[in-house]
This record gives sequence, structure tokens and C-alpha cells, in this order.
Amino acid sequence: MENQNNEPTNYQLSEEARKSSLYSEDLKPVPASERSWGMWDLAAIWVGMAVCIPTYLLASYMIKDGFSWKEALAIIAIGNILVTIPMVLNGHAGLKYGVPFPVIGRSSFGTNGIHIASVLRGVVACGWFGIQTWIGGLAIYSIGCVLFGIESSAGLGIGKFIGFALFWLMNVYFIWKGTESIRWLETLAAPLLILIGIAMICWGASNVGSFKDVLNRSAELSVPTAIITSQTDQTLSLKLNPIRDKDGQAKANQYRLISGKIKGSWIGLANTKEELSYILSEELATVDKSSLQIQFQSTKGPKAVISSAVNLTKNAGEKQGNKIWKYLLWLTAMVGFWATMAISIADITRFGKSQKEQAMGQFIGLPGTMVLYSFVGVFVTCAAAIIFGDVLVLEDAPWDPVSLVDKLDSPAIIIVAQICMLIATLSTNIAANVIAPANAFSNILPRKISFRNGGIITAIIGIIICPWWLMDSISGLLLFVSSFLGPILAVIICDYYSLRKTEISINDLFLEKGAYTYSNGYHGAAFIALVAGVVVALVGYMVPSLAILYNTSWFSSFIVAYAVYYFLAKRGMK
Repeated sequence: MENQNNEPTNYQLSEEARKSSLYSEDLKPVPASERSWGMWDLAAIWVGMAVCIPTYLLASYMIKDGFSWKEALAIIAIGNILVTIPMVLNGHAGLKYGVPFPVIGRSSFGTNGIHIASVLRGVVACGWFGIQTWIGGLAIYSIGCVLFGIESSAGLGIGKFIGFALFWLMNVYFIWKGTESIRWLETLAAPLLILIGIAMICWGASNVGSFKDVLNRSAELSVPTAIITSQTDQTLSLKLNPIRDKDGQAKANQYRLISGKIKGSWIGLANTKEELSYILSEELATVDKSSLQIQFQSTKGPKAVISSAVNLTKNAGEKQGNKIWKYLLWLTAMVGFWATMAISIADITRFGKSQKEQAMGQFIGLPGTMVLYSFVGVFVTCAAAIIFGDVLVLEDAPWDPVSLVDKLDSPAIIIVAQICMLIATLSTNIAANVIAPANAFSNILPRKISFRNGGIITAIIGIIICPWWLMDSISGLLLFVSSFLGPILAVIICDYYSLRKTEISINDLFLEKGAYTYSNGYHGAAFIALVAGVVVALVGYMVPSLAILYNTSWFSSFIVAYAVYYFLAKRGMK
């Protein structure tokens, strides 16, 4: 049945399609009468997914890299608007035909070939599921320590595994209850998470003085803690930027130079609101100038506070070309942040009411939330750096919410903060890391693996990867793999828009011998395009002179895969 308006309709599958091994009740087109997700539901899904610790950290990391808070938020806004465009384009098919990504992908990759693309996407999500579940378990453990007066342990312990198990069961509950429970969770969590962000901003502003005061001081965080430049062969100019309190005075009152194991004597800092600049001469006689570090100390309180040892920045200026290069790198990172969701967004939009609502919901929910919570991260980190007396330098500022909570003294506030992190982690985990792999695993054996069973497989893999041991290495591997997923999206969008003009035979998607069977269920053009895109990114990874291809891998691999697929498929390659 054709739908010229591209809106939800009731597709009637043939008897052959409904008896096919490719068919299941979980993968079939969602009837129009069951499309209950409107604009605000889809926006809420994105609020629930985007409010997470990585979002909180994004702008902060950019500020540490030398950007102002305005530049950081601009990059985040542009990057997320860019990634929302393919998100909406790819979500179109899900809403029009009511089927998830692994079924839509049969038209481009083939009825068997789609397993490679969807399982690769699913495995990445399983890895993140395990990591997020461990993080949520740590929040439960922290709450338990406060409630029962137990001292938190730095290593692994039974308490942390109990927290992990409890949070794992919370996730499994929503998996078992199905997609409507997920919509309920996200719709409930969205306004709460937004209110939490506003409350954090209010906390920072009230403790520093005002909203404007915090923003005015945020520029300090984008300046290196110590900049050293040559004056002559024997003297160096040292500019210092320790964190200042709300009155504008440096919280540290001493500094010392460190070179390897040699530590210089403490030298007093001037008590002034002006720039702290010094000429070094005698100090250099006892230290190695090639590996200088600096450390700060405050003796103003009841006990001395010593900062981390900080590397001295030897080049205060930055060429415009280098700044533009950093813009491109961060912009690519922003697009790559949600690139995996852009591939599988049909899993969500298949429940949408109209194309207009799915587009508006995504544009409202994704860029808006990413900018808001990145701003929350910048604002609260800047405020906390000013407020807490033991934060003397930029490097010791509580950049992540876990570090911030550790600095709070009130048990009640700690419990509330950890509950907030639990809600944010749960809403992100369920929407971003369960739906896609559940559908991917279900698509492998539709008659035997339901969406519910696929979700349980995801949850079990989340245990098998042992995130408590391998969290850092798994995170790096997942980011590496994610950088090569652009070609999958390129093939799907090219097939749907450039070749098929949004018209797919819904019946053939479920036929074992139909239009999308190709050669033994694999579409050669799609896999040649996929390999071509990945090779381009890998060349950039392995050849330093071509690093731009890897550093902008989402764009470079997407463009190459799109062009190769269009060329081959247009010429009828099977």
C-alpha cells in the first residue's frame, strides 16, 4: 500500500510474508492505531538519552583545550544540528513503514547482509550498556555507603557488585515491560532531568554571587595554569593562573617548581587581583628547564592544601590554522557522539505519529538538550572551582559530577545527587543501549528471538564484558569502532533517498525470496561501499600525513561510502 504523504499507515503483508522466517510480531509494521509517540515523547526520549555524564563533560573538555565557553557551546550546537539532519532523514523510513532499522536495512544490505551491520551496531551498544550499568551501580553503592555509614572503598568490593546487580535488574525490568514502559520512563525522566540542571545552575550562582559572576569568571578555565616563555638564555617569564575565589583573590599563596624528583622551595605569590607574572632566574640554577612542572599550595585554612603538579605551557600563542583544525576535530567528535543512534533511529521513530512530529521532536530534543546540559557542566564546574577551597588549579577542578558529589558534605545532598545520576544513567541506558541491540538480535532469528529476549541477551553481554575491569579499555575500543559506522548510515540513506526515492516494498522486506534477497541475501554494492568507507578512515589512522581522514572519519567515510554505493547500485550490482 503506497503512502504518498509519507505518514503512518496500515500495511497489509501477504500470507507468504507473514509465514516467512523473516517475520515476527516484534518486527512487523506497527499499525497506525498503535503509533502513540508524539513530538514531546520523541523530544523526551532525547532528553533522557542526552542527559548523561559524557554530555556534562563535553564543553568542559573543550574549555580545557583552550576554547571559551561560548565557542564550546557553539561547536556543540552546530555538531548536534548536523547529526540531527541524518537522524531525521533516517527516521523517516521508520515512521513511514513502521519497522525497525534491521528490517529497513534489508533493502540496502540484503536480508542476510543486514545482520553484519545491525549486529555491529548492537555490539557497540552492548558495550556501552555494560559500562553505564556499572556506573549506575556505583551510584547505588554510594547511596548505600551514606545510608549505612560505611566508608567507600577505592577498589572492587561486594558492595559495588551488589549495586551493579540492583541497577542491572532495574534495566531488565524496563526491557521486560517493553517499549511502552520505555516511553513512560523517558517521558517521566525528561522534565525531572531538566529541573535538575536548572537547580544545579541555581546552586552555582547563589554560592558564587550571581549568574553573571560565574560566567565572567569562566574565562579563567580556558587559560593554562602556567605559561612559560623565554626572555634570555638565563631568564624565563612565568605567567600564573591559579583558581581565584569569589572575591578575585588567588586561593593559593605559594608555588614551587618541580623537575623530575627535584622540588624547588616554596615561593610566595603576590596578594593581588592582577595578573601574576614573574621573572625566573635563580630558580633555574637547580632545575632542568626541559621538564619543568609547577605546584601550588594554600596555607590560608586550618591545614595546607597542595595542588597537582602541572606541566608548564611553553607556547602561549596559537596559530589561527591550529585553532581551525581543533574546531574541525571537535565538530567531528560532536557528530560522532550520536552517530550510532543515527543508524538505528528507525527503532524509535517507527512508533511516531507523523513525520512533522518526529522531525520537530528530534530537533527540539537533541541539540537543545546537548547544549543545555553542556552549559550546566561548564557553569557548575566553574562555580565549584571558585567555591571549594581545595581547588587551587584548573586541573583539580571537579569536571565530572562524580567528583563534584565527592566534595559535598551533606549526606542528604549526596543521596539526592546520586539518585539524580541514577535516573539520568537509567534513561540513557534503556533508550540508547537496549532498543538497538534488542532489535538486532531479534532480527537474526525473528521466530525464536523476541524483542524482550534480544534485550535480555544485551543485558547478559553487559555482564560478560566485565565492565568493572575493562571499562577504560572498552570505552576506547567502542569509540574506535564507532568512528567506522558512518558508511553504514551512508548506504542506508543513499539507498532510501537517492535510489528508491523513499519507496520500499514493505512486503519484500519479509520475503525469503524477494526483491531484497540479492545474492544469497547479501548486496555486494553495499559491502563494497562499507569497506571503501572503512578503508578511508583506516588509512587516516595509520598514515600520519593523512590523519585528517581519520580525525574527520565520520564525514570522510560517509562521503566515500555514499558515492561508491550510488555508483555500484545504480549500475545494478547485486
